[in-house]
Amino acid sequence: MSVLAVLIALFSLVPLGYVAYMTVATGWDTAVGLILRPRVGELLLNTLLLMAATIPLCLLLGVAGAWLVERTKLRGRRIWAVLLAAPLAVPAFVNSYAWVSAIPSLGGLGSGILISTLSYFPLVYIPAAATLSRLDPAIEQSAAALGLGAWRAFFRVVLPQLRIALTGGALLVGLHLLAEYGAFAMIRFDTFTTAIMTQYRSTFNGAAGNMLASVLVFFCLLLLMAEVRSRGTARYARIGSGVQGKALRLPLHAYQGPAQLFLLALTALAFGLPLFYVLKWILAGGADIWTASEFLPALLATFWYGLVGAGATIVVAFPMAYLAVRKPGWFSKSLELSNYVTSSMPGIVVALAFVTVSIRIVPGIYQTTGVLVAAYVLLFLPRALVNLRAGLAQAPKELDEAAQALGKPPLLAFIRVTLRLTAPAAAGGAALVFLAIANELTATLLLSPNGTKTLATEFWSKSSEIDYAGAAPYALLMILLSAPMTYLLFQQSKKVAGQ
Repeated sequence: MSVLAVLIALFSLVPLGYVAYMTVATGWDTAVGLILRPRVGELLLNTLLLMAATIPLCLLLGVAGAWLVERTKLRGRRIWAVLLAAPLAVPAFVNSYAWVSAIPSLGGLGSGILISTLSYFPLVYIPAAATLSRLDPAIEQSAAALGLGAWRAFFRVVLPQLRIALTGGALLVGLHLLAEYGAFAMIRFDTFTTAIMTQYRSTFNGAAGNMLASVLVFFCLLLLMAEVRSRGTARYARIGSGVQGKALRLPLHAYQGPAQLFLLALTALAFGLPLFYVLKWILAGGADIWTASEFLPALLATFWYGLVGAGATIVVAFPMAYLAVRKPGWFSKSLELSNYVTSSMPGIVVALAFVTVSIRIVPGIYQTTGVLVAAYVLLFLPRALVNLRAGLAQAPKELDEAAQALGKPPLLAFIRVTLRLTAPAAAGGAALVFLAIANELTATLLLSPNGTKTLATEFWSKSSEIDYAGAAPYALLMILLSAPMTYLLFQQSKKVAGQ
């Protein structure tokens, strides 16, 4: 297992090696000149302003929604709990498509902030709600006994306990902002990802695009380091004896109405509006847009790549997860970190790495299914890794040893005990990877074999031609595929919280 894990870690560093190699190959003087261009400064300013506005807004909306659902006597809170997670079922580029349908003149920084916030605030809401639901109310009771009111207790006691959830959510939002292409291209808002794609199309694998990719990777690494440092060393787990009590829900009284209106407006803008315009364009297109010869190949290809990619990711992730659980230590943590570094890179950077490597080293594999699946594996490996690690932790090695003591060969004992106990976690990880692959756009556009059509690429092709009615069926199918996976993610967060 250790040898396999090392090989996987080395494989996962291919994109990072590509960025480093292209930076060195460009030459110091040329690289500095390309990076210090006014255009890069413009992209940098756009990125910083986008992140500076979107991340705090997502934190504010996510925490507010989680607090209302988990800590107040909000009417219909179980329904709101699901509705606040629902926007994750709508890909950001579909959200952008809906807003452009509503306001054709939409564009620029403000529009990018609006669409990003509505698309990504659930990434903060879900972990924040899970943390609040399992937070020991004793600390709030102690704060109240010391004379702190409800609001002062929240800011001084409860909010610091959400640090892990909030920093993790902020990291996910930041990485999505750096990686997103379709949503920003549709509203004509320039970011590093849109600029790299433009460079790629105009000058294939040019030095300017490679330098933009190196800056983008640098930002990703900064976000990872900032998240690690922001966790702190405080203890967030309850270690005392006794049973944890239930948190007291605060009555909203006169604020019940405003709270309901706030949540209604938020979910209507984030989920209701995209769904409304997708259905509106479907009705406008009529039966003609449901031509099976057009959407059926894209649907089948999406299923095929999703199933193959999910299966391959689970197989590749297993040695790493096994080593992390059965042989924990600095060695396994270092190997695991290499996967997270690569997965933090935008899909376009990973795709460019595979394009360069396949053309220069193994030309015969360029634009083949194997290369595309390999890119999916690197991009979404952590989704499988986290689930497998949790499943293996619930299958202690002592059970394997007991099976062997009863006369079963080691391999048979491993298959009948460990693999069977890990299967549910593997299935959950595979489902999340499938969801990510079904909605992936940039890597699929660059690496898919000629003639390949997926729901995401066909939606992008038709929406780019302003054929919004023709794009609507693909958008609806992506939402329908994503909705069950989003609900699964929500239910998993509740399960972790003991609900």
